[in-house]
Amino acid sequence: MTPPLRSDIARVLVDRAQAARRHHANLTQGRLERSDIDRVRHGDFANARLLRRLVNEHGWPGRTLVGDAGADAAWLIALYADVEPELQRRALRLLATAVERGEAMIQQWAHLYDRCSINTGKRQLYGTQYQHGPAGMTVLPVLEPAGLDNRRASVGLPPFAIAHEALRRRHLREPESGRSDAGPDEVPSGKVPLATGAAA
Repeated sequence: MTPPLRSDIARVLVDRAQAARRHHANLTQGRLERSDIDRVRHGDFANARLLRRLVNEHGWPGRTLVGDAGADAAWLIALYADVEPELQRRALRLLATAVERGEAMIQQWAHLYDRCSINTGKRQLYGTQYQHGPAGMTVLPVLEPAGLDNRRASVGLPPFAIAHEALRRRHLREPESGRSDAGPDEVPSGKVPLATGAAA
């Protein structure tokens, strides 16, 4: 496997994304005080600034530049960048081109597309964005639910029922284990007061 061109950037992205994932998992489970929530938001803002600078200098941080782990981390940072909606929309456009070039995964684009839709008051297409509430994880509004599984299949996502059950089971375990090892189809999502639910 060819090493990334910029392993230094990859390390920074991965470190920041891992910290953000932990913080958002705690936020989802309601385990943070107000001051901690403010720190999470500050971290999201700082990560968004970093991503904007990298995008300005290098374009989308894809596999060639930062390797698989770095590219995954860049996408997760974009997903959490609710504090910078214009950056999220720009990342979505760049990510679409990166997918065409084999520099990113189409599933990542689908998650970010849904995130941008929800953040602009629209219904999501792929059913990846959730919120955490009293009844557990609840999917946010979906456009034309009857066609959801066909749309998910078109971007390589599993059927909604399978992903939803996996998400439900994982979140039943999280309070005890403290884990937030979301896979490529289980990405933390949402914004306060959505309590950063997880995606499927």
